[in-house]
Amino acid sequence: MADISSVLQTKSHYQILDGLRGVAAMLVVIFHLFETYSNGDHTKQILNHGYLAVDFFFLLSGFVIAYAYDDRWGRMSYGNFFKRRLIRLHPMVIMGSVVGAALFYFQTGPAFPTIAATPVWRVLLVMLVGCTLIPLTPAMDIRGWQEMHPLDGPAWSLFFEYVGNILYAFVIRRLSNKALGVVVLLAAALLIHLGITSPHGDVIGGWSVTPAQLHVGFTRLLFPFLAGILLMRIGKRIHVRGAFMICSVLVAAVLCMPRVGGSQHLWWNGMYDSLAIILVFPLIVAMGAGGSIEGKMQSRVCKLFGEISYPLYITHYPLIYIYTAWVTREKIPPLQGAIAGAVLLAVAIALAYLCLKLYDEPVRRWLGRRFLAQRQKPESVRA
Repeated sequence: MADISSVLQTKSHYQILDGLRGVAAMLVVIFHLFETYSNGDHTKQILNHGYLAVDFFFLLSGFVIAYAYDDRWGRMSYGNFFKRRLIRLHPMVIMGSVVGAALFYFQTGPAFPTIAATPVWRVLLVMLVGCTLIPLTPAMDIRGWQEMHPLDGPAWSLFFEYVGNILYAFVIRRLSNKALGVVVLLAAALLIHLGITSPHGDVIGGWSVTPAQLHVGFTRLLFPFLAGILLMRIGKRIHVRGAFMICSVLVAAVLCMPRVGGSQHLWWNGMYDSLAIILVFPLIVAMGAGGSIEGKMQSRVCKLFGEISYPLYITHYPLIYIYTAWVTREKIPPLQGAIAGAVLLAVAIALAYLCLKLYDEPVRRWLGRRFLAQRQKPESVRA
């Protein structure tokens, strides 16, 4: 019987989807930079819908997990599946927590009034818990934002990614396409309900261990993750020339769209969020999966974007904390903040690349040799 790792390595992967993940990750960083100037009011924020990148990532995750594993379960155990997912994801979870702890005290200021009074032992405890991805309750908060991972905010979506993987292994993979389609429709209804009833007029949330935030997090996970699996199974592909550029523009357009409806019609924006996730994102993935790379340069760009997308997403936010503290403390005007933000983006990309090459890839290779029968190559959108 052939080893599963060698079988998975023979599968081609979708280079354009690699590249799109990188495009979305960079837009997330820019979104978080602009968020500093919103003063908590997302109705006024430039690059308004960057938070929807998380939902796009969930859709991509469902798609590629179904592609990589749906036809392997007759030869692959639960243990083998979970080892693969941990090897793929968890090294950078640990790095994100460590980077967050290393930069924590550089974030002191009015934006985070509890930092200065937080002892080192408590930061180290939160770091160790963060390395496990176990969510912290608001009682363990050391920042003041009630995040389940206060050293590295975006790790909340990785927590739900793990939940999605568990659901896939034990339940979703067993569903027929018809049954899965029914569940996807129900999840879409839940998502629309969340969008139009949200007190903020959007689907933002999921990062805190409170009933309301957990409701948002699970609702945001279910539709895109399940829809990605169904999209992969039904084999729907859209073949267009220039797919990478067209899809990149569509991703940017969705994430950069100004607020819809304003403060007078909050539900309009919630409906926009829902329809972007339910209709536009699957369309983009279907085009990305059906498209072809055009030229060596585009291939290199997609490969690089795919490689750094996850490290960039999971390590950039400690830098955003520093930026937020600086802007708030020094009352930095937007133009000066934009210049510093451009530098921060470059630093975040460089940090992501260094983490990838000096830590993530070597650690995954070692873990693959140690815990899998054959050496595992570094993965991108391959799953």
